[in-house]
Amino acid sequence: MAYHRKSYAVWEITLKCNLACSHCGSRAGNARTQELSTAEALDLVKQMAQVGIKEVTLIGGEAFLRPDWLEIAKAINDAGMLCGMTTGGYGISLETAQKMKAAGIRTVSVSIDGLEVTHDRLRGKPGSWRYAFKTMSHLQAAGISFGCNTQINRLSAPEFPRIYECIRDAGARAWQIQLTVPMGNAADNADILLQPYELLDIYPMIGRVARRAYQEGVQVQAGNNIGYYGPDEKLFRGRGKEQDFSFWQGCGAGLSTLGIEADGAIKGCPSLPTTAYTGGNIRERSLQDIIENSAELRMNLGAGTPEGTKHLWGFCKTCEFAEICRGGCSWTAHVFFNKRGNNPYCHHRALVQAERGLRERVVPKVKAQGLPFDNGEFELIEESVNTNLPTNDPLNFSADSIQWTENLQQETEVAYSLIG
Repeated sequence: MAYHRKSYAVWEITLKCNLACSHCGSRAGNARTQELSTAEALDLVKQMAQVGIKEVTLIGGEAFLRPDWLEIAKAINDAGMLCGMTTGGYGISLETAQKMKAAGIRTVSVSIDGLEVTHDRLRGKPGSWRYAFKTMSHLQAAGISFGCNTQINRLSAPEFPRIYECIRDAGARAWQIQLTVPMGNAADNADILLQPYELLDIYPMIGRVARRAYQEGVQVQAGNNIGYYGPDEKLFRGRGKEQDFSFWQGCGAGLSTLGIEADGAIKGCPSLPTTAYTGGNIRERSLQDIIENSAELRMNLGAGTPEGTKHLWGFCKTCEFAEICRGGCSWTAHVFFNKRGNNPYCHHRALVQAERGLRERVVPKVKAQGLPFDNGEFELIEESVNTNLPTNDPLNFSADSIQWTENLQQETEVAYSLIG
């Protein structure tokens, strides 16, 4: 039976980048060898429209460093698909923003990964934070709707409430958040990764900030490795509405999403490691053939059947939500343990372990090779909450680390007084 995807594609049109992010999963910097030609890219646009893609987000590297990027954007728009873009925001002038508008780019997400010092450190470029906000002003002047995306790790997490107020004041009306995981450059910088037990302090903070954001007209969009059946799950998935069916319902790779690499490799999700999850290349097979016949893009078709949970192991195999959750985000689990099916970044899991008097930590075991979208392997340590934590861990995150703004601090104090 033919299987057609009718949703969303994220297209890395070049791996060339003008930043050097220490948490970059694709290790962007230099262009890939044999990136698609203009003719091949325009043909791929036609194929995406034919298989039912409705929305395409252009990414890099840095998408605007590819000379024909506006031609590609225009072709996407002309084919009846919504064209968006994710950018580091370093180098988009007002003139460029106006050209983006003319090419049909409807929405842009600008990466903001901390306050100025933290952002510039993570992005590897002094001045990148200031230019990102300058880019937002240019997008606003050009009439392009924009939001922000933020990676949450041990460097950015303490600043999370203040980051929110900065992007709100800049005019962002959407904010996608996700946890940094050990892929690519981030695999080489494991000290910045949140530990699973730190989620117990992370999620109450995110929930409080998200509620304020929704009240103020900023839509917080939880990434695929955020949440899972904690007290604020419906808030995150329902984007503030907390409806009955707003909760994580399993990995959508190969179901509702498509990832495309600059050399034509096709994956079921843009974040997944290249080696283990590439279903084919459009230089060798049509997009429709890859979607319909590649096992790598059909791994989630067994949802709701015994086949859909056979890949689970560890805690996830025994979890009461196993059948619907199916191990959470496949990308997150794989880059920690070199296989999917057991996700350490789960709020429900952290809560259950705490009730048992346990906590979990992850420590590097096998180094990544140094390739785009690669991963190493981590060891999972389960221990008593009374066990002393490592002393050589200066980035340890706790609720005491959070830099609450004056408004949110007052709200926090009121909340705690009501609990008391």
